[in-house]
Amino acid sequence: MEIPTHVSKLTQFTSDFKESDLLISNSLRDISRSVLEKNDFPTTRNESWKYTRLTKLSQLNLCTSDNSGSPVKPPLQSPFVISVVNGNVVDVPVIPGVKILRFSECSEEQLLLIGKNVVLENEVFHALNTLYLKEGVFIEVQENQQITHAIQVIIESQVNNVFCPIRMVIVSKKGSKAHVVQHFSGVHSTFTLPITECYVEQNAHLEIDKIQLENPESFHIATDQVYQERDSYFKINTISLSGKLIRNNLNVLVDGENCETNLNGAYLLEDGQLVDNHTVVDHLKPNCTSNELYKGVLNGKSIGVFNGKVFVRPNAQKINAFQSNANVLLSDDASMNSKPELEIYADDVKCSHGSTTGQMDEEAIFYLRARGISDKSARALMTQAFIGDVLNKIDNDEVSDYVQSKLVELHDWVI
Repeated sequence: MEIPTHVSKLTQFTSDFKESDLLISNSLRDISRSVLEKNDFPTTRNESWKYTRLTKLSQLNLCTSDNSGSPVKPPLQSPFVISVVNGNVVDVPVIPGVKILRFSECSEEQLLLIGKNVVLENEVFHALNTLYLKEGVFIEVQENQQITHAIQVIIESQVNNVFCPIRMVIVSKKGSKAHVVQHFSGVHSTFTLPITECYVEQNAHLEIDKIQLENPESFHIATDQVYQERDSYFKINTISLSGKLIRNNLNVLVDGENCETNLNGAYLLEDGQLVDNHTVVDHLKPNCTSNELYKGVLNGKSIGVFNGKVFVRPNAQKINAFQSNANVLLSDDASMNSKPELEIYADDVKCSHGSTTGQMDEEAIFYLRARGISDKSARALMTQAFIGDVLNKIDNDEVSDYVQSKLVELHDWVI
């Protein structure tokens, strides 16, 4: 029987990959295997991938690596460091009030949380992660525990052309508070495929800072799946600094009253780079607030995509939901595709969304230059001021300073 062309591409892509030997449920494996047999890489004919071409990704010749590499230097001073190198979990710290396990060490009950809310049907990248996952990290913040230091998770590639599927489950128990910093780095080109599943229980507080700073030729497709219970607080700051193609799928299911949800993102793109942010906030219960603020600066022939969607279900009255995407194009060849959306099925809500895309304010540049500031410094100052609204959402000063230092280094800012 002849194999259809649309299947053979994916078959060739995964030909050197080994299926996971973790004790993930057989049903998840079977569904993932079926998805990969029946589907191919998404194309621009697929509405959710309309502006993001995956041709170059599908043509990569990748391998997996058992090489755990060398120790990773953490960007922050916090002593709590989880190291993932080439898809292998290398170091797991002992933290009072927090249970941290590799998936291979988890109980059956803990393993049942893997994939609980992640859609597999027709989702090729979710299926790839599930079927070929080598190892994962399970983090459970114990009830009423307040973790004062950030938990750093460093995901780094130290081998060229390596496929790095990694998975995390974060459970914030009732009344707990924690801050997780995910730092993606590596000097080698790679394909990083992370999935993070968060369960934020009643009155829990979880904040995630995600820093994407990989090789400029790397591919990165991430999914964050969040479930919030009543009176909980969730915040994520996604800072995309370097990579050839970055896709962030962020889905939040707000299944409790009096929840607060904050999604923030900043992306600064150079020639040939693409960053695609897709967000979904689904309000199921009343009396909740969600805020989204995404800002981008695009140079050269870079491409940006923002597709944010907010659902307000029929029983979710008194919802305050706000969504904003703003962009500055530094080049005539840069392009931005922005589509904020609201679907409201309740009648007592306050919801708004907006999108703006423009160029640098030349009058403001002239004003700064008239006061002795060079053109390069003036543009750097304007750029910093523009994305500052997002960077100010980072509550941890050390993380904020680190991001600022990397921006200066990457873009050769002279202030």
